[in-house]
Formats: sequence, structure tokens, C-alpha cells
Amino acid sequence: MANELLTISMITNEAAMVLGNNTVLAKCVNRDYDQDFGIVGAKIGQTINIRRPVRPVTRTGPVVDVQSAVETYSPLVFGDPIGVDYAFTSSEMTFSIDDFSNRFIKPAMVAIANKVDSLGFDLMSKVYNLTGAPGTPLTTSTARDAVLASAALLYENLAPVEDGMLHFINGSSFNATLSGSNAALFNPTKEISDIYVKGFQGDFGGFRQYMDQLVQGHQNGVYGGTPLVNGANQTGASLITDGWTPTTTSLNVGDVFTIAGVYTVNGQTRQNTGILQQFTVTAKTVTSGGGASTIAISPAIITSGGFQNVTNSPADNAAITVAGASGLFYRQSLGFHRDAFLLANKELVLPVGVERASYGTDPTSGVGIRVVQMYDVRNDQFITRFDTMIAWATLYEQLAVRLATT
Repeated sequence: MANELLTISMITNEAAMVLGNNTVLAKCVNRDYDQDFGIVGAKIGQTINIRRPVRPVTRTGPVVDVQSAVETYSPLVFGDPIGVDYAFTSSEMTFSIDDFSNRFIKPAMVAIANKVDSLGFDLMSKVYNLTGAPGTPLTTSTARDAVLASAALLYENLAPVEDGMLHFINGSSFNATLSGSNAALFNPTKEISDIYVKGFQGDFGGFRQYMDQLVQGHQNGVYGGTPLVNGANQTGASLITDGWTPTTTSLNVGDVFTIAGVYTVNGQTRQNTGILQQFTVTAKTVTSGGGASTIAISPAIITSGGFQNVTNSPADNAAITVAGASGLFYRQSLGFHRDAFLLANKELVLPVGVERASYGTDPTSGVGIRVVQMYDVRNDQFITRFDTMIAWATLYEQLAVRLATT
């Protein structure tokens, strides 16, 4: 039976499905806000603030103790759409959908899916929880305990227990190491394999385990000296320091450090957990000629109120310890609860005055794709573009952890 010219809905549905099957991170994060942002004709550069729950402090005793109701927000910014463009001839458009998909749609959707997930993995630099020892490769005998330690740290940060929403995404190298130490755990039956999409490896340590080659490593900045806190009673999202090697010290975004005497607290009781609070650098930092530096950090140092996260502000001359050696590159895995990150997808407007236009959404990943075609009569070509518009944000950074695997 002769093939008919492929319809735009056939192409769009196939594109959405292939895109969804090639995203890993996008399928594991919070997508609850799509319904609020799924407005046709999204404006480029639009910022939407996601409200976080308030964190009140409990009162003890019968006397009213009125407190301020403080709300915080996570900004979600929509930028330019991501896309791939083709020019197909009439003969190419008469292929079966399978041939057309294998030759054209799949490569385009794999490229877009990789871009979507890679933008999400860029958020790893904002994750301040770090387990493992940068510079010490994990082995089959240590990998399992490292994953369990990552889960324990998330539970210390009040990650919900056993709600099925903890995920762990490994690079290919560590995935092989972890699989070797858990061989029996990463051999799902045919039925399970049919249920879960590409990337799923199995369940271990409270996490759904995935493999993705896009998981980012980290390059430490170059630093030296004896770094110290410069001045007592500091709070907020920056830290004044000194003692670094003058001019040659340059901390990178994503570098992690601790401060002597500054511990995390339980998010509800505000009791000391006995674990040093970790901080990540949020802006590249270069020291002055005198070895001083003001470092932009996350989380902000908060010592009281509903959002208290540390036992106390740093003491003057408290020692600063950076995780990993100066200039060290190390590979990482990413463990997180789905609410650590937020992905929103807006439906792009379907243009008028074109031959064909359609929008489809993959039901598994929730990511949509627009396909638009215009016919070029001079060259007998269908000019075809595939577009998606997404925005990533951190929602609850404390519910994510980086694991140094090398």
C-alpha cells in the first residue's frame, strides 16, 4: 500500500513521544506548576515567582506570641525556545512514520532532550549538600555506603520518607561501579522493564536509580592559604573572609566549603544536628592583593526565625575548609527529592498563515513540542521547525545532594 503524505499530527505526536523517552532528569522533578504556566503564547523572558510555604515557629505556653508571616519565592524564568530546523522534500515526506522518525525526528528530539536535561543539570552548582570525598574514587566496596550516606543527608534535611519521589542519577562510570556492587538489584524483570522508560536502573538506598551521561562533574577553583572568616556575627547570602593566597585564589561557582563551629539545624525543631553546614559558592570569586574575599554563598546564613538553618553565625577567624583539593576536577552523581527542582513547560502559540502547525505533549515527561511547516514551492521543500519552551528553577535546594564519585 502506497504511503500517504505524513500529517502534522503524526509528526508532532511522534516527536513528543521521542522527546519524552530521551529525557531523564525532566521526568523526575516537580512539574506541578505546568497547569499555572501553560498559557498559549508565552512571552520570552517572562519571570514567575513560585511561592514557598511559610515556616512558623511554635509557641510554648498560653500567652500569644505574634510572629511575622514571611513568604519566600523561587523565580522561574522563561527564555528563548529550544529547537531544531529541517527542510524536507516531498519524497521524504512520503516515508512511513517509522522511517521518517528514525531518520529525522529521533535525532532532532535527542538533541532537544539533551539540551533540556543539560539545562537542568546546570542547577547542580546550586546544590550545597555534598557527600563523598572529592579526589577519592568510589569503588564497588564503597559505592553502596556512599549512596546510603546521601539518603541519610537528605533525610536530615527533612526529605519525605518513602513517598517514592527520591531519585538518584549517575554518570555512566559510577553507574557501572554501583551496578557491580548491587548486581542483583539492577536486573529488573521484563514486566518492570516495560513499565519504566529509558534510563531507569532499579531501586536502591531509598532512591530510584537512573543513568544519564549528562550528569555534570565539578572543577574546583584554585585556592591556597589559610582561609578564615573575617568578622563575627555575619548572616545572609555573602561571607567576608581573609587568609587566602593573595590574587591567585579564585573560587568557582559550585565549590563547597564548611565553616568551623557552624552546624545545621533540624528544619522543624531548630535543634543542632551535629553536622557542619555546607555552603556552595554562587558567583566566581577572586581574592584581593591582601588575601581578602567576599564570597556569595548558598544557603544564606540564617540564625533565627522560621527559616533558621544554622546553629549560629560564624565566629571571627573561624576556619574555612573547601571540599576537594585546589583545582581538582571530580565526577558527581545527583540525588534529590522531586521537589528540589522545578521544570515548567509553556505551550508555544501556533502561528497563522502557515501550511501546518501542531503542538503535542509527551504524557510521561510532560514536555511538549511544537511542529510548524511551511512549503517552499520553488525548491519543493517543507521547511519544518521543532520547538519547546522550558524553564528550570530550584525549589528546595536542601532536598538535593551531590555525591563526589571520583
